[in-house]
Amino acid sequence: MDNQPEPAPEPLDRRAELSEFLRTRRAKLRPGDVGLPEFGRHRRVPGLRREELAQLAGVSVAYYTRLEQGNGRNVSAEVLDAIARALRLTDAESAHLTHLAKPARHKKKRRPARVQRVRKGLLYLLDSMDGIPAYVTGARSDVLAWNAMAAAVFGDWGALPPAERNWARLVFLSPAYRDLFVNWDSKASDMVSYLRLYAGCHPDDPELSALVGELSVKSDEFRRLWATHNVKEKGHGVKLLRHPLVGELTLSYETLNLPDDEEQHLVTYHAEPGSESAQSLRLLASWGADAGLTDVIGDAGRGPAGER
Repeated sequence: MDNQPEPAPEPLDRRAELSEFLRTRRAKLRPGDVGLPEFGRHRRVPGLRREELAQLAGVSVAYYTRLEQGNGRNVSAEVLDAIARALRLTDAESAHLTHLAKPARHKKKRRPARVQRVRKGLLYLLDSMDGIPAYVTGARSDVLAWNAMAAAVFGDWGALPPAERNWARLVFLSPAYRDLFVNWDSKASDMVSYLRLYAGCHPDDPELSALVGELSVKSDEFRRLWATHNVKEKGHGVKLLRHPLVGELTLSYETLNLPDDEEQHLVTYHAEPGSESAQSLRLLASWGADAGLTDVIGDAGRGPAGER
């Protein structure tokens, strides 16, 4: 019948995620990278063999094979640490491995999605950050709140329906955001790596499954990057933007984890004092509502920060 609700998206398969993550990490290493001799000129695998990885981790080949096949039941923290060291995993990758192999126990009944809210004090803080583009992201890279300067630089997310205020959707599905980020490939890779990390902690999130499914269908780049199984924490760095009104902006960003909600992050951008980018930010601030990526999502700077 036409009025039948769409079926809920299937959760991500944790066993398949664990299997592919270990396989892709192993494929990145050569024997010479870990001090092993390379016997034979023709290797059938692109990286370390399972036997070599098991030897480095100090476990049996059969044990490691079961783990790489997605069977992480009863694996100890010590074994996971040994495998992480053998694979030369980063801190983010090690945490991801632990989440996949030893998931937190959940009740069988799935809880409804929690409404993401931003504290009033944080909203006031956003409004008080004059001249500094800042916004708050939540689960799955959803944009929850922002200030006028963020709207001037990135566009007014208030012009979008709430379901579309999501960084991953904007990066992969909006041509204007592809133009905005000079190093779009780097931004896209970072975006997918963060979603992968989130997926390891929340494989049963139906909204995440829907987001991944949508982007996999609509974007070849997303589908390719998702298959790499790379993971990365949000952090700090420099972004080079190409703003339609003021031209190139070189902005440093900082990502601050909020203590009362591990899924929310405050992200701020700033320019080097005295630089052309700092002057351009002041110009955008003076233009107010007339500044912004109007060709992306509508008029920018439409009011103070808040839960849009």
